[in-house]
Amino acid sequence: MIKSMTGYGKAVVETTGRRLTIEIKTLNSKQLDLNLKIPGYFREKELEVRAMLTQKMDRGKIDLYISTEASADVLSYSIDHTLAKRYHKELKKLSKELHESPDDLLSLVIKMPDVMQTSRDEMTDSDWTAVSGGISQSIKQVDTFRESEGKILEEDMLNRVQGILALMETIEPFEKNRIHDLREKMSRDFQKYSGDFNGSAPDQNRFEQELIYYLEKLDITEEKVRLLKHCQYFLETLNDTGSQGKKLGFVTQEMGREINTIGSKASDANIQKIVVQMKDELEKIKEQLGNIL
Repeated sequence: MIKSMTGYGKAVVETTGRRLTIEIKTLNSKQLDLNLKIPGYFREKELEVRAMLTQKMDRGKIDLYISTEASADVLSYSIDHTLAKRYHKELKKLSKELHESPDDLLSLVIKMPDVMQTSRDEMTDSDWTAVSGGISQSIKQVDTFRESEGKILEEDMLNRVQGILALMETIEPFEKNRIHDLREKMSRDFQKYSGDFNGSAPDQNRFEQELIYYLEKLDITEEKVRLLKHCQYFLETLNDTGSQGKKLGFVTQEMGREINTIGSKASDANIQKIVVQMKDELEKIKEQLGNIL
């Protein structure tokens, strides 16, 4: 099953005195790249959160945001004055650069992360149970999103591989004419230059041997057979379970190698045009592979 690396999940959980919003956003990346933005009192659980994401998300650029909002029943709170002043300074500087005058800069500062500190900064076991459940819920949503996007990518790549196979079939008529034309041309050249041997007749049998050897070098039957097998293997791999992005990448490398060899052996303008179209389809497949797990 193909999964996209792009995904989004969100969950809202309630703990004692707090309401937490958990968001996970994922984008393309060759490796697993985790970026966590979590409240200060949550730091003690950071390693466990990373372990959860690493186990479930495979790879990609993964951003986890956890924002908190004090519940109405929390009566005791304080303001981090140092942090608030820092936010105020930066926002004021930004407003000058953008030539904007915010109506109420203080209200923006108060809403910035960690400016409002409740009297309760420790995390209990019940809090962690709720939060870890919210993270798991967000991960499931991301996975569902990735599967949905993956189906679209799979359909596109399937069509493009079928396009390469269809283009390969159009080579055959030109291939037959190419071999015939090459044989005729070489025979004419042989007859034309036969008189340049100072009275000694050229060896006709040797010429036939060399002609067959040369035509075999230009034959693209083996390349076509291998390309067909690579395309079939690509389609089979699309239906395999688990993350297949890297494996499919290796298959497309082999497909590209055979297509390039067909182009270099072709010696025919019509076949080379078809090869260019096949390369175009393959490049679009490679672009899509950059988006899947």
